[in-house]
Amino acid sequence: MLLPLTSETLASLTKTEREVAQFINQNEDRLSQLSIVDIAYETFSSPATVSRAIRKCRVNGFNELRYKLASGDQDHQVVEVNEILNKSLVEAHRTIEQISMGDILGCVRHIREAGRVYVFARGLTHYIASEFCLKLQLMNVDAMVTDDPKIMVSISRTIDPKNLVVIFSLNGRTQELVDSAACAFGQGCPVISCSCNGESELGKYSAIHIVGYKHNHVAFHSYEVTTRLPLLIISRVIIDQMVNASEDGEHL
Repeated sequence: MLLPLTSETLASLTKTEREVAQFINQNEDRLSQLSIVDIAYETFSSPATVSRAIRKCRVNGFNELRYKLASGDQDHQVVEVNEILNKSLVEAHRTIEQISMGDILGCVRHIREAGRVYVFARGLTHYIASEFCLKLQLMNVDAMVTDDPKIMVSISRTIDPKNLVVIFSLNGRTQELVDSAACAFGQGCPVISCSCNGESELGKYSAIHIVGYKHNHVAFHSYEVTTRLPLLIISRVIIDQMVNASEDGEHL
């Protein structure tokens, strides 16, 4: 029985939640193939109700339930897929835990006060930086993005202190990005860096250094194509707070 239904637990469940819990226990053999939306559909409930029922049964959410199920599964592929899902969950959860609200508010303040925002990134991280820059532009922020090492270093050497440099770097060790941060810092220009390496040199030159969590299990060992999920989460939080701050200003 996946969900222990003690008399105390049953008393805490609504009629619908009880039906959800019973459905889960009765369909343990095919639960690994179902999403939380599938369970909601088959029990005529909602994903929120399914999640609430699981938590009332002292299991910390649907992902933990699925992990608990897969740990005893004999199907090797099911176990592997579950491990992949859990890896993403851990990265997202740990990254969110590590983000300081003060740092996010500080990022928003720097962006709104900057004359121009320069966004630098290299490799696959450039896709995160490009989306970040585009969304800034949609909010009428004067922003530009580049992944060209010569351009970013050249800009940083002569940058106006009234501007801002935002750097996205997965490992925080890319030399051109570190050099750009150092040059901008030397010019008195604030730098915001987002990486998954708290020991990165970027931190030394940054007014704000937001560090995400990157899982140590990677799919590609020979190439630097690890997921940028932590950086995407950081980017989204900053942009969403920018939107919230803009809406609050409009309501004043």
